[in-house]
Amino acid sequence: MAPSLLDLAPVVPVVVIEDAADAVPLARALVAGGLPVIEVTLRTPAALAAIRAVAGEVPEAVVGAGTVLTPEQVTESVAAGARFLVSPGWTDVLLTAMREPGVPFLPGVSTTSEVVALLERGVREMKFFPAEAAGGTAYLRSLAGPLPRARFCPTGGIGPGNAPEYLALPNVGCVGGTWMLPGDAVAARDWRRVETLARAAAGLRDGSRARA
Repeated sequence: MAPSLLDLAPVVPVVVIEDAADAVPLARALVAGGLPVIEVTLRTPAALAAIRAVAGEVPEAVVGAGTVLTPEQVTESVAAGARFLVSPGWTDVLLTAMREPGVPFLPGVSTTSEVVALLERGVREMKFFPAEAAGGTAYLRSLAGPLPRARFCPTGGIGPGNAPEYLALPNVGCVGGTWMLPGDAVAARDWRRVETLARAAAGLRDGSRARA
Protein backbone atom coordinates (compact mmCIF):
# COMPACT_ATOMS: atom_id res chain seq x y z
CA MET A 1 0.00 0.00 0.00
CA ALA A 2 1.32 3.45 -0.90
CA PRO A 3 2.09 5.73 2.04
CA SER A 4 -0.49 8.31 2.99
CA LEU A 5 0.02 11.83 1.71
CA LEU A 6 -0.01 12.93 5.35
CA ASP A 7 3.04 10.79 6.12
CA LEU A 8 5.40 11.94 3.34
CA ALA A 9 6.71 15.04 5.14
CA PRO A 10 5.96 16.84 8.41
CA VAL A 11 5.29 20.15 6.66
CA VAL A 12 3.57 20.89 3.36
CA PRO A 13 4.66 24.26 1.95
CA VAL A 14 1.65 26.25 0.74
CA VAL A 15 2.96 28.08 -2.30
CA VAL A 16 1.51 31.12 -4.06
CA ILE A 17 3.25 31.52 -7.42
CA GLU A 18 3.06 34.89 -9.16
CA ASP A 19 5.59 34.06 -11.88
CA ALA A 20 5.60 30.53 -13.30
CA ALA A 21 9.33 30.89 -14.02
CA ASP A 22 9.94 30.73 -10.26
CA ALA A 23 8.17 27.41 -9.82
CA VAL A 24 10.99 25.01 -10.72
CA PRO A 25 13.84 26.63 -8.72
CA LEU A 26 11.50 27.15 -5.77
CA ALA A 27 10.41 23.50 -5.86
CA ARG A 28 14.00 22.32 -6.12
CA ALA A 29 14.93 24.40 -3.06
CA LEU A 30 12.06 22.91 -1.05
CA VAL A 31 12.93 19.36 -2.08
CA ALA A 32 16.61 19.93 -1.28
CA GLY A 33 15.55 21.12 2.17
CA GLY A 34 13.55 17.94 2.80
CA LEU A 35 10.02 19.10 1.91
CA PRO A 36 9.02 17.20 -1.24
CA VAL A 37 5.24 17.65 -0.89
CA ILE A 38 4.34 21.04 -2.37
CA GLU A 39 0.86 22.57 -2.52
CA VAL A 40 0.54 25.22 -5.23
CA THR A 41 -2.56 27.27 -4.56
CA LEU A 42 -4.88 28.19 -7.41
CA ARG A 43 -4.93 31.84 -6.36
CA THR A 44 -2.97 33.28 -9.25
CA PRO A 45 -3.10 33.03 -13.06
CA ALA A 46 0.33 31.36 -12.97
CA ALA A 47 -0.71 28.47 -10.74
CA LEU A 48 -1.54 25.83 -13.36
CA ALA A 49 1.58 26.63 -15.38
CA ALA A 50 3.60 26.35 -12.18
CA ILE A 51 2.14 22.92 -11.40
CA ARG A 52 2.84 21.80 -14.96
CA ALA A 53 6.45 22.98 -14.76
CA VAL A 54 7.16 21.32 -11.41
CA ALA A 55 5.48 18.07 -12.47
CA GLY A 56 7.56 18.00 -15.64
CA GLU A 57 10.94 19.17 -14.35
CA VAL A 58 11.13 18.21 -10.66
CA PRO A 59 10.13 14.54 -10.56
CA GLU A 60 11.25 14.13 -6.97
CA ALA A 61 8.58 16.64 -5.89
CA VAL A 62 5.02 15.60 -5.10
CA VAL A 63 3.20 18.65 -6.41
CA GLY A 64 -0.47 19.27 -5.77
CA ALA A 65 -3.12 21.93 -6.18
CA GLY A 66 -4.60 23.89 -3.30
CA THR A 67 -7.58 26.21 -2.92
CA VAL A 68 -9.50 23.87 -5.22
CA LEU A 69 -13.09 25.15 -5.27
CA THR A 70 -14.79 23.75 -8.38
CA PRO A 71 -14.98 20.54 -10.42
CA GLU A 72 -13.41 22.45 -13.31
CA GLN A 73 -10.37 23.26 -11.19
CA VAL A 74 -10.06 19.58 -10.27
CA THR A 75 -9.94 18.63 -13.95
CA GLU A 76 -7.50 21.40 -14.86
CA SER A 77 -5.19 20.68 -11.93
CA VAL A 78 -4.91 16.95 -12.60
CA ALA A 79 -4.39 17.62 -16.31
CA ALA A 80 -1.51 19.96 -15.35
CA GLY A 81 0.12 17.20 -13.33
CA ALA A 82 -1.21 17.72 -9.79
CA ARG A 83 -0.68 14.56 -7.74
CA PHE A 84 -3.02 15.62 -4.94
CA LEU A 85 -5.82 18.12 -4.32
CA VAL A 86 -6.61 20.33 -1.34
CA SER A 87 -9.73 22.40 -0.71
CA PRO A 88 -10.47 24.90 2.07
CA GLY A 89 -13.95 23.39 2.45
CA TRP A 90 -16.19 20.91 0.68
CA THR A 91 -19.59 20.20 -0.78
CA ASP A 92 -20.90 16.91 -2.14
CA VAL A 93 -20.43 18.21 -5.69
CA LEU A 94 -16.79 19.13 -5.05
CA LEU A 95 -16.14 15.91 -3.12
CA THR A 96 -17.46 13.82 -6.01
CA ALA A 97 -15.22 15.69 -8.43
CA MET A 98 -12.16 15.27 -6.20
CA ARG A 99 -12.71 11.53 -5.95
CA GLU A 100 -12.99 11.04 -9.71
CA PRO A 101 -9.31 11.34 -10.82
CA GLY A 102 -8.04 8.83 -8.27
CA VAL A 103 -5.42 11.11 -6.71
CA PRO A 104 -5.25 11.79 -2.95
CA PHE A 105 -7.35 14.72 -1.77
CA LEU A 106 -7.80 16.66 1.45
CA PRO A 107 -11.19 18.35 1.82
CA GLY A 108 -11.22 21.18 4.32
CA VAL A 109 -13.12 21.05 7.63
CA SER A 110 -13.42 23.29 10.66
CA THR A 111 -16.28 21.70 12.64
CA THR A 112 -17.08 18.34 14.20
CA SER A 113 -20.15 17.94 12.01
CA GLU A 114 -18.07 18.37 8.85
CA VAL A 115 -15.65 15.71 10.06
CA VAL A 116 -18.48 13.29 10.83
CA ALA A 117 -20.06 13.95 7.44
CA LEU A 118 -16.79 13.12 5.66
CA LEU A 119 -16.31 9.97 7.73
CA GLU A 120 -19.79 8.88 6.68
CA ARG A 121 -18.65 9.31 3.07
CA GLY A 122 -15.55 7.20 3.61
CA VAL A 123 -13.06 10.08 3.82
CA ARG A 124 -10.62 9.82 6.72
CA GLU A 125 -7.92 12.36 5.80
CA MET A 126 -8.79 16.05 5.85
CA LYS A 127 -7.41 19.56 5.94
CA PHE A 128 -8.23 21.42 9.18
CA PHE A 129 -8.65 25.06 8.18
CA PRO A 130 -8.29 27.77 9.38
CA ALA A 131 -6.47 25.87 12.11
CA GLU A 132 -5.68 28.55 14.67
CA ALA A 133 -8.92 30.47 14.17
CA ALA A 134 -10.98 27.26 14.36
CA GLY A 135 -9.63 26.19 17.74
CA GLY A 136 -6.07 25.06 17.15
CA THR A 137 -4.45 22.18 18.96
CA ALA A 138 -7.05 22.16 21.76
CA TYR A 139 -9.84 21.57 19.26
CA LEU A 140 -7.98 18.83 17.40
CA ARG A 141 -7.02 17.13 20.66
CA SER A 142 -10.69 17.05 21.66
CA LEU A 143 -11.60 15.33 18.38
CA ALA A 144 -9.08 12.53 18.80
CA GLY A 145 -11.15 10.64 21.40
CA PRO A 146 -14.60 10.50 19.77
CA LEU A 147 -13.32 10.54 16.15
CA PRO A 148 -10.09 8.51 16.16
CA ARG A 149 -10.41 7.51 12.49
CA ALA A 150 -10.03 11.11 11.28
CA ARG A 151 -6.53 12.42 10.46
CA PHE A 152 -5.69 16.01 9.68
CA CYS A 153 -3.32 18.38 7.96
CA PRO A 154 -3.92 21.64 9.86
CA THR A 155 -3.25 24.84 7.93
CA GLY A 156 -3.79 28.48 8.80
CA GLY A 157 -1.84 30.42 11.39
CA ILE A 158 0.83 27.74 11.78
CA GLY A 159 4.52 28.59 11.98
CA PRO A 160 7.74 27.17 13.41
CA GLY A 161 6.70 28.18 16.91
CA ASN A 162 3.49 26.17 17.13
CA ALA A 163 3.98 23.50 14.44
CA PRO A 164 5.60 21.01 16.88
CA GLU A 165 2.50 21.20 19.12
CA TYR A 166 0.31 20.22 16.18
CA LEU A 167 2.67 17.48 15.00
CA ALA A 168 2.66 15.94 18.48
CA LEU A 169 -1.09 15.25 18.26
CA PRO A 170 -2.07 11.65 17.45
CA ASN A 171 -4.55 12.71 14.76
CA VAL A 172 -2.21 15.08 12.90
CA GLY A 173 -0.05 13.68 10.12
CA CYS A 174 1.48 16.93 8.87
CA VAL A 175 0.88 20.67 8.86
CA GLY A 176 0.70 23.22 6.07
CA GLY A 177 2.36 26.61 6.12
CA THR A 178 4.13 29.39 4.28
CA TRP A 179 6.85 30.45 6.71
CA MET A 180 9.63 28.77 4.73
CA LEU A 181 8.67 30.98 1.78
CA PRO A 182 9.01 34.57 3.04
CA GLY A 183 7.90 37.10 0.47
CA ASP A 184 11.20 38.94 0.35
CA ALA A 185 13.16 35.73 -0.27
CA VAL A 186 10.86 34.68 -3.11
CA ALA A 187 10.91 38.17 -4.63
CA ALA A 188 14.71 38.15 -4.51
CA ARG A 189 14.81 34.57 -5.78
CA ASP A 190 16.92 33.69 -2.78
CA TRP A 191 16.45 29.94 -3.16
CA ARG A 192 19.30 29.17 -0.78
CA ARG A 193 17.41 30.88 2.02
CA VAL A 194 14.25 28.97 1.09
CA GLU A 195 16.22 25.71 1.23
CA THR A 196 17.61 26.60 4.65
CA LEU A 197 14.16 27.40 6.04
CA ALA A 198 12.75 24.24 4.48
CA ARG A 199 15.44 22.14 6.14
CA ALA A 200 14.56 23.62 9.52
CA ALA A 201 10.87 22.91 8.90
CA ALA A 202 11.61 19.33 7.87
CA GLY A 203 13.24 18.77 11.25
CA LEU A 204 10.22 19.90 13.27
CA ARG A 205 8.81 16.39 13.64
CA ASP A 206 11.78 15.48 15.83
CA GLY A 207 10.82 18.30 18.16
CA SER A 208 7.20 17.18 18.19
CA ARG A 209 8.19 13.62 19.14
CA ALA A 210 10.26 14.92 22.02
CA ARG A 211 7.32 17.00 23.17
CA ALA A 212 4.92 14.04 22.87
